[in-house]
Amino acid sequence: MFYHKKKQGRKVFRLRKEVIFHMKGTMLEYLKEFGNVPFAQKPVSEVDFMIICQLAYLKFAGMVPDAREDSASVGLLDIARTGDEKVLFADERFEKQNRVLWSAVLQSKRFNTMKLNSYIDIVEKEWEAQFSAFTCSLEDGTVMVIFRGTDENIVGWKEDFNMVYQSPIPSQAYAVKYLNMIGDRVRCPLYLAGHSKGGNLAVYGAMNCRADIQDRIIKIYNLDGPGFKKEVLEKCGYERIVDRVVKILPHSSVVGMIFEWDARYKVVESNNFGILQHDLFSWQVVDGALVPVPQVYDSLQQMEHTLADWMMSLEEDRAKRFVDTLFDIISASETDDFVEFAANGMGTVKKVFEAYKDMDEDTKKMLKETIQSFTKLAGDRWMEGAKVSLNNLLGIK
Repeated sequence: MFYHKKKQGRKVFRLRKEVIFHMKGTMLEYLKEFGNVPFAQKPVSEVDFMIICQLAYLKFAGMVPDAREDSASVGLLDIARTGDEKVLFADERFEKQNRVLWSAVLQSKRFNTMKLNSYIDIVEKEWEAQFSAFTCSLEDGTVMVIFRGTDENIVGWKEDFNMVYQSPIPSQAYAVKYLNMIGDRVRCPLYLAGHSKGGNLAVYGAMNCRADIQDRIIKIYNLDGPGFKKEVLEKCGYERIVDRVVKILPHSSVVGMIFEWDARYKVVESNNFGILQHDLFSWQVVDGALVPVPQVYDSLQQMEHTLADWMMSLEEDRAKRFVDTLFDIISASETDDFVEFAANGMGTVKKVFEAYKDMDEDTKKMLKETIQSFTKLAGDRWMEGAKVSLNNLLGIK
C-alpha cells in the first residue's frame, strides 16, 4: 500500500492512490464506504472506535509527541510524511492488515485530519509490565484516550497471566496515572477505549482516576477485553461507571469472557471462530454498523466460567508459582516476543521441552497437579451440562 525512498537514513512514506480492500464486510470495507463521510454527518460510531483501537497497535515512537512532553498534537498525514515504516509496523502479527488499514485511514477524509498526542510505550521486563496509550482528537472535537492491548512482547503476555493473582498489575496502575495526567491537560469530555487488555485498562483507569476526571468520561469502550475479579470491582467502585461501559464481544469470545460477571455486553458477528475472533479485522460490519448476534455461544460461556472458577480456586502463592513456572519454560526459547517464538518452530519446542525436563520434581508435580485440577473441573462441568441436556430431552425434571 506504500512505497518509500531513503532520506537521511530513514524510510519516508509516500501514499499510493489505490487501496486493496480484500476483507469484505469488515472495518476496511467500512472505510471504503464511509471514509469520506464527515463526523458532522455521521457521528462517531462503534466501528470508528474499533478502527482507532486497532491503530493503537502501531508503534508511534518518535512520531507522536511523548506523554512526558506537553506538546502540540501531530496529524496522521504528518506522521505519514516523516514516519519510520520499520518502527511503525514493528508488530509483525498484524503487519499486513495494519498496512492496509493505515493506507485506508490516510486516504479517508473522515480520519486523516485526526491528531495524536501523549504517546507512551513501556515494556519493562523486570517489573513484568507492558503498557501503551495515546490521546487522539477528531475533527468534530471528540477526544479519545486509547489503550493498546497486549502486543508481541512476551513480557506483556506474562503480565496478562499475572492478573490471576495480582491486582493491580503494573499496566493498570499506569493506566490510572496516564488518565489523570491527560485529564489535567485536556479539560473537555473524554472517551476511553481499548481492545483486549487495552479494554481492561480503559475500564480500570475509569474506575480509579480522580473523581473530577471520572465525571467527564462519556463512554468507555472495552473491545473483547478481560474483566476483573469480583473483589476488584467492589474495591474500585465499578458501579460508579457501569452505565458508561460499552463492552463488545464476538460470539465465540474467549479473552473477553474471562472474569466477566456483568451480562450487559453486546455480542457481534465475526468471520472467524474461537480465539481467532479476537482479531478486530474479523468483526463483521454491514451498513456502517457491527452485526449483532443474540449471545456468546453457550459452550464458550461454560468454558469461561469454568476457567474463572478454576483461577479463583487457586491460592495466590500457587497461582503465582504456576504462572512463573509456565513463563520460565517459555523463556527458555531465548526469544523476547511471540512472533519469534512461533517462527522458530521445532527449535522452540526443543528448548521448551528441555527446560521442562530440567525442572526439579516438585515443580513438575505442581505444574501437573494445577493443570489436572482444571481438566477435572472442566470434565465435571461438562458432565453436569450433559446430564441437564439429557434430562431436558427426556422431559425429566
